[in-house]
Amino acid sequence: MTDLVIGSGPSGVSVATALLNRGRQVLMLDGGRRLEAPAQDGRDGLAAKDPDTWTAADVQGWQAPQFDTPPGQVRRFGSDFAMVPGAETLVSPDRIGLRASHATGGLSNLWGSAVLPNRAEDIADWPIGIEDLSPHYRAISEFLPISGRVDPLQTLFPALSMQDRALLTPSPQAERMLVYLDHHKTRLAKLGAHAGAARLAVGTGCRYCGQCLHGCPWGLIYASGQTLDALRRNPAFDYRTGLVRRFEEHADHVTVTLDDGEPLHADRIFVAAGVLETARLMLASSPGPAARLQLQDSQHFFLPSLHRWRARRRPDRRPYHTLPQIFIELDDPDISPHLVHAQVYTWNEFYAHDLISSYGSKLPGSAPLWRMLARRLIVAQAFLHSAHSARIDLTLAPDGRLVPTVQSNDETEQVMARATARMAQVLKLAGLTPLSFALRPGDVGSSFHVGGSVPMAQAPGAGQSDILGRPHGLSRVHLVDASSLPNIPATTITFSVMANAHRVGMLVP
Repeated sequence: MTDLVIGSGPSGVSVATALLNRGRQVLMLDGGRRLEAPAQDGRDGLAAKDPDTWTAADVQGWQAPQFDTPPGQVRRFGSDFAMVPGAETLVSPDRIGLRASHATGGLSNLWGSAVLPNRAEDIADWPIGIEDLSPHYRAISEFLPISGRVDPLQTLFPALSMQDRALLTPSPQAERMLVYLDHHKTRLAKLGAHAGAARLAVGTGCRYCGQCLHGCPWGLIYASGQTLDALRRNPAFDYRTGLVRRFEEHADHVTVTLDDGEPLHADRIFVAAGVLETARLMLASSPGPAARLQLQDSQHFFLPSLHRWRARRRPDRRPYHTLPQIFIELDDPDISPHLVHAQVYTWNEFYAHDLISSYGSKLPGSAPLWRMLARRLIVAQAFLHSAHSARIDLTLAPDGRLVPTVQSNDETEQVMARATARMAQVLKLAGLTPLSFALRPGDVGSSFHVGGSVPMAQAPGAGQSDILGRPHGLSRVHLVDASSLPNIPATTITFSVMANAHRVGMLVP
């Protein structure tokens, strides 16, 4: 028998990499959804041309499906292949921004590419520490491309060295902000703020075409399907499609049952299906951890600003990219005992589209005005620690879907207000005028920084897992996605999930 990895997202390929490096046999299962032919043809058509030769029709055709995305969905490449519609997974998904994926590569097909390790202080109450994760951050960075540079964030996050990293060139707006922030670094320090260039999982060779949020035509934004392609060249690795509906642990093996009723047997299973699918699988299996699981969320919100300077060139003229440009970390116990993390986005086409859609109809002929305003718009997306965020209770409905119930957190609004006020001070130093009246909180779960439904504990009890992700009462089942994290720090989640999955894969018996 072999080790069975359920899911091909970032945690799945990370644990599989570790297991293969130890000489083990690995079978990976995932839902197998891939980009459909029409969308792939559109992507290939753009990639075959130099961006300078793209026509307006080329760009509009590529962007139109993303602008028409249904509420609650995130779309790339003109396709919904990477995200399961909410109603297929959840009963009454309206208040929940979180979605599942049955795609090869999972939700990493939609990933915004932001990369940061955890800060040691933010996981001080975990049963593992930064010293346990650090070697696995390094191992992951051997196959995960990371762009960035040495700057004030390096001291805050020493577990990820930016030495000798390639830099994805920031946009002209971001470069201007970084100059201002460097000039005011003493005042930033007094505000408990640290700022630097965004660390991004993007391969070399960026064409700066500005289509990042619609889907990179050249596939340079990392998705774990890239690592899966490499794993499939290993003779000890096998891959097949199939959705797992339940599992049952026995003394010397685990049996999983697929959607079509087929049973498979494995020495161990490593559940990397994403927090919703993992919760469903746990609740449907016997013995499961409980009749109810609770997901921890990292509340996020958007704070728009307008820049005050005269731009040397229009921000919507290539070359530029539309991924996060700058990271800002607030480290002040008067705001929170944990970091507040923010990602700054400069120009992208969604700004003009959203402004025109929202206000253009109320003022006919005003589209040029809104587009001009959008060229000055810069947005900070900020995240709070799960200690200050809502939680989502999950139970299993008779039809196999999950029933979500939001448990609000009395601290959310207060911490968000304090973080907003401080972030506004930082953005002013960066040459911006914050529009605090336009602050917009995200729906619960919509940050996709969610997990902790079966949290690791040093001495796990019911509803918890051990430091190898084994739920209480199980010895051959390992949760290696965000489900086993003890809580959700504000900093980016994917890199730490990958490192922890790799750690588990290196340590299992």
